[in-house]
Amino acid sequence: MSASYDVIVVGCGNAALCAALSAQEQGAKVLVLERAPKEECGGNSTFTGGAFRMVCRGLEDVRKVVDLTEEEIATADFEDYTAEKYLDDLGRLTQYRIDPDLAETLVNRSTDTVVWLKSKGVRFVSRFGTQAFKHEGRFKFFGGTMVGANGGAELIDAEIKAAVKAGITIRYNARAIALLQGRDGIEGVRIVDERVEEDIRARSVVLASGGFEANREWRTRYLGAGWDLAKVRGSRYNTGDGIQMALDIGAQPYGNWSSAHACEWDMNAPEYGDLVVGDAFSKHSYPLGIMLNADGQRFCDEGEDVYNYTYAKLGRTLLAQPAQFAWQIFDSKVISKLRSSYRIKRSTKVSANSLEELVGKLDGVDKEQALKTIREYNAAVNQDVPLNPNEKDGRGTIGLAIPKTNWAQTIDTPPFEAHGVTCGITFTFGGLKITTDAEVLDVRERPIPGLYGAGELVGGVFYFNYPGGAGLMNGAVFGRIAGKNAGAYALG
Repeated sequence: MSASYDVIVVGCGNAALCAALSAQEQGAKVLVLERAPKEECGGNSTFTGGAFRMVCRGLEDVRKVVDLTEEEIATADFEDYTAEKYLDDLGRLTQYRIDPDLAETLVNRSTDTVVWLKSKGVRFVSRFGTQAFKHEGRFKFFGGTMVGANGGAELIDAEIKAAVKAGITIRYNARAIALLQGRDGIEGVRIVDERVEEDIRARSVVLASGGFEANREWRTRYLGAGWDLAKVRGSRYNTGDGIQMALDIGAQPYGNWSSAHACEWDMNAPEYGDLVVGDAFSKHSYPLGIMLNADGQRFCDEGEDVYNYTYAKLGRTLLAQPAQFAWQIFDSKVISKLRSSYRIKRSTKVSANSLEELVGKLDGVDKEQALKTIREYNAAVNQDVPLNPNEKDGRGTIGLAIPKTNWAQTIDTPPFEAHGVTCGITFTFGGLKITTDAEVLDVRERPIPGLYGAGELVGGVFYFNYPGGAGLMNGAVFGRIAGKNAGAYALG
């Protein structure tokens, strides 16, 4: 029997580390269990771009967490992002299935949680280049995410440093496999370390070990046929262990088990996330171009909305295409505006000085139809409407079966580029049911004493789609709540 703790946190990503820091603030003795080795720690959070979607009163709230230069202040417009707008985005994108109580908690606690994270040593930056283009001499932020950590790896590094400084113990290569419980509730966790089982006692446990996106069998069982072929954007260790442990003792499954956050990912990226490349295999600049599948056809409205509101559902669309891939097509008018991820060395990219040459280089594509599709698209662009990449500009196409409703530009100015993409799954939406105090509920809607949940293993927050930056924010808000309440319960 190992030494006992007040609180055990299962997982070592953003939600888990927020829980650990919050529990320690209550005076609790805290242990963090990380299934991965130290060099691969951090769960999916390590692989994120770092965006945090928070309620923001423009420049006033941005300056609470970001150090801006005078030039940045003078040349940028930071939009107000109200609680009402945040709730509307969450409702609209989840088809209003989101748990309203969890939604309100996420939104109302967002800003103060980001400020709290800054106090723990997390460095936040303004998201120039990913959330704002320079147009007519000014940057205008769009899509509700104006601030973020400087990448997932830096976020986790800062949170781990804060945890170690606070005296929190982190144990690596420790896979939690079962919850220990008695008549009064949770009593600890059973782990496997180097194939040896070990019981660790604690008064309360926070489960924050991610979804089941790295579990091929579960993906196929719950998401459906073909999902075993998706590439995993993040950690290979997120196989649903925390969810299974809770279900085994009667926790209630909740949320959208048949859906996931899945986006446009480099066609030749590895099967799991690469810590060196991180989020740079993502290809989110598709609103500035068009996408063609293996049949040489467009298959979606690339300009439906700003990418923050469409990218997390397009992975499913890509997976449904012939051979599960597509090519994103751009010309020189927009190449300079593509995100930096399009310029990494490990990118599936072809270039050409004519459209005929370009389509000839598109592996796996019907070349004749691809050229025909591009020419038909070019002829359909309404060039009477001015282009504005910072807002839904209404510059669309006329007469196409699948329209492009915003940011439509002719693809006619060489050089041309095409980038190969497929489905990259980020995290699954189904999980456990919790209260707004992050208590895990059983099938009779009763809190399981001493058990709390946060992050991607919580169901009921995201359905079908997701607004960019809400994942890290959700993990931080409910991680902080879970840790505080787990600490108070353990010491009570």
